[in-house]
Amino acid sequence: MGWAILVICILIILVLASCIKVVPQAHAYVVERLGAYQGTWSVGLHIKMPLLDKVAKKVNLKEQVVDFAPQPVITKDNVTMRIDTVVFFQITDPKLFAYGVENPIMAIENLTATTLRNIIGEMELDQTLTSREVINTKMRASLDIATDPWGIKVNRVELKNIIPPAAIQDAMEKQMKAERERREAILRAEGEKKSTVLVAEGKKESAILEAEAEKRSAILRAEAEKEKMIREAEGEAEAILKVQQATADGIRMIREAGADQAVLTLKSLEAFEKAADGKATKIIIPSEIQGVAGLAASLKEIVTKDAAC
Repeated sequence: MGWAILVICILIILVLASCIKVVPQAHAYVVERLGAYQGTWSVGLHIKMPLLDKVAKKVNLKEQVVDFAPQPVITKDNVTMRIDTVVFFQITDPKLFAYGVENPIMAIENLTATTLRNIIGEMELDQTLTSREVINTKMRASLDIATDPWGIKVNRVELKNIIPPAAIQDAMEKQMKAERERREAILRAEGEKKSTVLVAEGKKESAILEAEAEKRSAILRAEAEKEKMIREAEGEAEAILKVQQATADGIRMIREAGADQAVLTLKSLEAFEKAADGKATKIIIPSEIQGVAGLAASLKEIVTKDAAC
């Protein structure tokens, strides 16, 4: 009898212990009583009714990521490609999540595939490859509206990879190669053009520098020639001035010595002789000087005869 009471006590303790539940952070428990929805337990300690209540579903409230397999889609220009998507979602209502749809993940996958086909079917291939952000935005809006009755909020949708057919990939690679070659040719032509321009500018600058150097050289030569002519002229003027000064000094000395008119006339004749310098063919002598010249000749003859005697 004692053993039976001990077993019953142990069973009661186990049942009571099973009725105590602790809900961890970022989780929620959906509780049913006799098969009907009773309530949603949030974070903390909870006690349920023995044998009447049960935890129907444990819900994770964290943001979750689901990577779906590539889905075949057809573009507006009849090109078949494969696109795989990544969906970021979060459960906002545990009750709707528990009773809204049988398999929420599968439902989201199928909904993502159909929505993606509808969006891609309205776009051409080139537009599809360059409009990832537009596709992501449209898919997120559509999925968020469709999953709202299930207690799910779609935060983001990303196109993970777009896989076009092999023929399209080859054509795209050839196009990219041709585009790279075209850019290379353009860059090479621009480089050659810049090089030609630089060479032309260098030649132009060199010609300008040479012209300036030649101009400066000509100016310096002209200035040197001018300086030479000025100095020669100054030298000749100084020589003439000195000759004239010497002549004037000689005449002044003769006058100071008391020379008569005849001596002055002879000095004038000597000046005429120097003026001729053996190059003149005709010299006009004034009549006054001619008389004095005759007198001088007579005196010379008398002096000669006296010397002979």
